[in-house]
Amino acid sequence: MNPCRTLHVVCALVFSGICLTGWAEVPLPPPPTVHTVEQVDDFFGTKVADPYRWMEEDNSPELRQFIDAHNARTRAYLDSPLRQRLRQRVTELLDFPRQSPPVRWGNFAFYSSNTGLQNQSVLHVTEQIGEPGRVLIDPNQLSEDGTISLAGTTYSFDGTLLAWGLARSGSDHSEIRVKNVLTGEDLPDVIPSARQWVHAWKRDNSGFYYGRFPKTTEHGRSEQAYNHQLFFHRLGTAASEDQLIYERPDDPELSFSLDITEDGTLELLYLSRGTKRQNRLYWRPADVGGAWNKLIDHEDFDYRVIENDGSVLYVWTTDGAPRGQVVAIDLNRPEKADWKTILPQTDEVLGTVALVNEKFVVTTMRDAQERLRIYNKDGTLDREVTLPTVGSVGGPFARRQDTDFFYTFTSYTYPPTIFRYDLKTHQQQVHFAPQVRFVPEDYETVQAFATSRDGTPIPVFITFRKDLQRDGSHPAILSAYGGFSQSTTPNFSSSRIAWLERGGVYAQACLRGGGEYGEPWHRAGMLEKKQNVFDDMHAAARLLISEGYTSSARLAIQGGSNGGLLVAACMLQEPQLYGAVVCQVPVTDMLRYHKLGIGRFWTVEYGNAEESEAHFRFLYAYSPLHNVKAGASYPPILITTGEGDNRVVPAHSYKFAAELQSKAHPGNLVLLRVEPKAGHGGGKPTSKILDEVADIYTFLMKTFQMDGR
Repeated sequence: MNPCRTLHVVCALVFSGICLTGWAEVPLPPPPTVHTVEQVDDFFGTKVADPYRWMEEDNSPELRQFIDAHNARTRAYLDSPLRQRLRQRVTELLDFPRQSPPVRWGNFAFYSSNTGLQNQSVLHVTEQIGEPGRVLIDPNQLSEDGTISLAGTTYSFDGTLLAWGLARSGSDHSEIRVKNVLTGEDLPDVIPSARQWVHAWKRDNSGFYYGRFPKTTEHGRSEQAYNHQLFFHRLGTAASEDQLIYERPDDPELSFSLDITEDGTLELLYLSRGTKRQNRLYWRPADVGGAWNKLIDHEDFDYRVIENDGSVLYVWTTDGAPRGQVVAIDLNRPEKADWKTILPQTDEVLGTVALVNEKFVVTTMRDAQERLRIYNKDGTLDREVTLPTVGSVGGPFARRQDTDFFYTFTSYTYPPTIFRYDLKTHQQQVHFAPQVRFVPEDYETVQAFATSRDGTPIPVFITFRKDLQRDGSHPAILSAYGGFSQSTTPNFSSSRIAWLERGGVYAQACLRGGGEYGEPWHRAGMLEKKQNVFDDMHAAARLLISEGYTSSARLAIQGGSNGGLLVAACMLQEPQLYGAVVCQVPVTDMLRYHKLGIGRFWTVEYGNAEESEAHFRFLYAYSPLHNVKAGASYPPILITTGEGDNRVVPAHSYKFAAELQSKAHPGNLVLLRVEPKAGHGGGKPTSKILDEVADIYTFLMKTFQMDGR
């Protein structure tokens, strides 16, 4: 699920096909006429109409006409000298070299780079960190328009072999290929495209384990991601000969992931359900096969193995610790009474834990701000790593035998920088720092706390130019996500500078449903408590207004995926609070989402309106598609989606746009932007990203009548 963007805007009135923005009269084609069907569903005695059910069929000619007409209308509104200037500026801001942290396998280190405007990043291999090495895979050579991307990399233990995914047009489906790292040669092994991932290589390089869902259709509501299966692919054999390792036909909702400990002695099998983080954990000796030992056979808590010493597993878990702890479990004495606590739960949320040079390198989070610490193997604190400012930590990136590790650090005005930390000398240095064309000292970030309807404090990060006067006159973007235990921590976007340098304010709220305060915070924003998330967003908006950063008429909310659901629901609940909405790849039909694409994975988060009357009641109460009020005035909205999105299928966007267009006040501005050869966001080429960002900022600046210079 991607970040979301929603904006609320001063009204832009549409009369007789002319959009009056206050700048100039722009000819705007009328919305396309859309036919409806007599589809009514019965949910526990409540009749619910679904007049746009036909839009769930991906390939209908009428849907093609609907998409083309809306795209033409959106282009008529956005295409302008202003958009050209914004496109040029965000291009300048993104045109800087970037790298990923190096990861070591055997005698090799692998990293990705982008010179600035390359559509896809390039994968490199080197035998000496700091040296450029050679290109291993350049996805830019695989298509003219940059819509073929690298979708996952899994290296053999000695680094001589690479299994990699190849995805087209932003699809979550990928084809698995194999490369000889020593020679750069592509091996003949190819596993046809499906919703699948490579998990781990066998220690002897004979092949790898991967999981996949049986392939049905590429996109749309008919994809059936049930009956996940684990396979072993032996090098040099056809995919049709791959050995089935594990399946659970008795429970088709389960999914599996397999890992092998770094010493190569144990195979670990994780079993999970949908997007639920809680999992089961099985194990068996590596290279033996046979039955799995059920260490954890319930789905009440999270369990993730960090490393092992022989039969002793070091496990990150929420069992008895909703904010996370590390315990040692001896497989010879696996009863819970014999577990040993290594890193106990604290008042901070435990993040990533890695065992490097016999030290635990640990990230934690307090009030959505991340920290980095080093602990001895017995759990005593060694030291805390000094970070540049308030921000987010990525990593650590290292293997157990390494004497150093890499991590990334970023914040709203601090571009992602790679640091190298030496565990022998405890010195750190910058490994790679991007040079972005802006002056960080011109901006500042503060953290404030809004008070939600039930009194809960909600963290909000606010970034703005230092010379900003808090007089309520400034346009602002409020972004959030609020779901699936995903934490919203400080992040950098070079294109965001184009907004800030024009006097715009950018705010990011940490809502319930996320993971900022552990599992209780997540559970307070899911299922029947989802309304808390919307209340939190409204509270963050009111904070920005009361503190003088902006006004309702100049406040935009922005969100994508689950965040798209968030901003759509917020717009409908309190339209007077917002001035514009940017709603990206949203989930909007909460009564049928579980029937569309892989939506049923999310029932553990949202609920199921067909199976439970209680679920139907709370889903129906906020479902954006079902809460558009006849004749109501809503802020201008830009809805974006990708034709190839097989995660949140575009029917959500089509149906919501059609409902707003036909039911709300005819003066409401509803723009639908449908990107061809694009999916949910992953693998999107730089050229398409620049186009989308330019469109979003053009929409906002026209709505808020900002100076477009």
